[in-house]
Amino acid sequence: MKGIMIQGTSSDSGKSFIVTGLCRLLNDMGIKICPFKSQNMSNNSYITPEGLELSTAQAIQAQAARLPPEVYMNPILLKPTHERSSRIILNGKIFHTPATSNYYREFAEHEGINAIREALNYIREHFEAVIIEGAGSPAEINLNAHEIVNMRIAREADLPVILVADVDRGGSLASVVGTLELLSQDKERVKGIIFNKFRGDINLFESAVEWTQNYTGVKVLGVVPYENINIPHEDSLSSGRVTPSQVRELTGFDDAYNSIANLLAQSLDIEFIMKLIRREDTTPQPE
Repeated sequence: MKGIMIQGTSSDSGKSFIVTGLCRLLNDMGIKICPFKSQNMSNNSYITPEGLELSTAQAIQAQAARLPPEVYMNPILLKPTHERSSRIILNGKIFHTPATSNYYREFAEHEGINAIREALNYIREHFEAVIIEGAGSPAEINLNAHEIVNMRIAREADLPVILVADVDRGGSLASVVGTLELLSQDKERVKGIIFNKFRGDINLFESAVEWTQNYTGVKVLGVVPYENINIPHEDSLSSGRVTPSQVRELTGFDDAYNSIANLLAQSLDIEFIMKLIRREDTTPQPE
């Protein structure tokens, strides 16, 4: 399978934003690209014409890639019902058993991972490449044995990983280094780092970029400035359910996709990202 996986050092690092922009940018380059997130948690869902549900975030990414949103782009959607339980939406339909403390042992290791594998196989057969979005952080040691959304999915698809860090929150260098240190052998999958949501003079961050590359040995692919571009975050739509017509009518979406794509084209090493997607050698050549 050709493609990349976008993971973050934390929740809200900007993974969805990066995936959305890359979907539009790569589509503009003539690549048949598909967004994918194995498992999402949100009370907001997009309803397909067939009445099936998937995460709004993946529906938006599909539109950025100029594709109709389909449930194989997000086979598992968890909709919290209260603090310790969620409704499971599997392949667009309500699963008969809710997600509780036994979720990973009973559902994720059986119906969940099987649905993910089927979706990945479909994408492999019908698209040139995939951009997979992770969730939260891949360095949550307490979850790593059973997670089905971060490094396990990178291994299932055998894809390189790009790690996104939120500069705006502060502590981005520590979060990058700490995340990489906790990944064990999965650290070798991380082929690039993106610093996201930077405010101010980017030239003042050059020494941080140089230090990060020297310390981690991982290439920094760019620093993305903070831009207030109007696409909804995971839980920003108060209605909870978004129909296809509502998504189309949200103000400025197509312009927003183009704006994000342009921002990433100006900020990131797209040539290197394309080499990762195409599985080309990215080993630095001697000068």
